[in-house]
Amino acid sequence: MPSFVMPTSRQQGDGDGRPSPAAVSAVGLRKSYGAKTVLDGIDLYIPAGSVFALLGPNGAGKTTAVKILSTLIAADGGQAQVAGHDLTTDPQAVRAAIGVTGQFSAVDGLITGEENMLLMADLHHLSKREGRRVAAELLERFDLVEAARKPASTYSGGMKRRLDIAMTLVGNPRIIFLDEPTTGLDPRSRHNMWQIIRELVTGGVTVFLTTQYLEEADELADRIAVLNDGRIAAQGTAEELKRLIPGGHVRLRFADPAAYRSAARALRDVTRDDEALALQIPSDGSQRELRAVLDRLDSAGIEADELTVHTPDLDDVFFALTGGAGVPDQPKENVR
Repeated sequence: MPSFVMPTSRQQGDGDGRPSPAAVSAVGLRKSYGAKTVLDGIDLYIPAGSVFALLGPNGAGKTTAVKILSTLIAADGGQAQVAGHDLTTDPQAVRAAIGVTGQFSAVDGLITGEENMLLMADLHHLSKREGRRVAAELLERFDLVEAARKPASTYSGGMKRRLDIAMTLVGNPRIIFLDEPTTGLDPRSRHNMWQIIRELVTGGVTVFLTTQYLEEADELADRIAVLNDGRIAAQGTAEELKRLIPGGHVRLRFADPAAYRSAARALRDVTRDDEALALQIPSDGSQRELRAVLDRLDSAGIEADELTVHTPDLDDVFFALTGGAGVPDQPKENVR
């Protein structure tokens, strides 16, 4: 399989040649469990105030990367800094700057939502008055006021995820690690979670997101990395990744067989579907290429009955970079 490695963010800047400040950076990060290598020297650079999404097949090492960067486990090799602090020499400073929400909620279902918030405030050594103020503000922000005094076990999945993130924000973290935060949520709850993530970033928070949903990464992330076999197979913006993959095309369908045959003669590099009376022309989806196809048809006095443009999406990128192994489940609704 060919390698598709994009330039990393450290080559990007703020327009005057200076690199963007890093919320998270890692060089040569390694982790093995026995004979199994989970991370095989990955490099990451995540600008502050952005959303970064890490994609990969199940078992690719996404959660391991989050655990290392959030100081829950130690790497076997490499170097990393989070919020400007070295993971190895200053883990306490890293922990003070981050929040972590895992695949499985940290919410205690035996106590109320408000009590969960106050417990978290105690863990952050806030005074009782300050803890109650912060808890009240966050419960309101996440639309949990009405349910605040009900046992968290009675909450829906979406409510528990909102409470989980609210608890994470008690410590006012600059960087939040969200490990598959919308897994198992219904479409409405997933969309609500996306809006919360956008608002966090608008407020200056950096979000490191792992997800099983390719459209979620496409919708939210400023930059995306695809992890496969312990290595970063590619990283870049969603559009940069899509341009790596061939397969874009324009499809023309005709109702008149004579027009179909004339179009096939007039156009170059076409793939014919005689049964459907359809032609497929390679294209990058640009306006320039589309206009060139239409101009050739106009010159020949031919009009197509139907025209569709297909450009590679993140599904195509994922298949190309991982060989289709462990393809994540996708949400069924059209999120656009």
